[in-house]
Amino acid sequence: MPAIEVGRLCIKLRGRESGRKCIIVDIIDENFVLITGPKDVSGVKRRRCNINHIELLPEKIDIQPGASDEEVKKALEAAGLLEFMKKPVKPVMRPGLL
Repeated sequence: MPAIEVGRLCIKLRGRESGRKCIIVDIIDENFVLITGPKDVSGVKRRRCNINHIELLPEKIDIQPGASDEEVKKALEAAGLLEFMKKPVKPVMRPGLL
């Protein structure tokens, strides 16, 4: 299971952005992380998110904690994941999240 860490790609499971891919930019505390899409790439705005509302993916990019959206976009281009991030996925609703 991938760990919650800066640069980890994930999928939003809840909210209006559910099914869209995002990146963990910073860890706020044991329950919340700061995520971004960036908005012009996957449609996810930079915001605080509960860790129970995201599903972690095995992919990870190399960014500094608190990186700007431009730095995240550059890292995605360097890793060749820009097109991967643009494609939304249908979120898998697990029992207990309903």
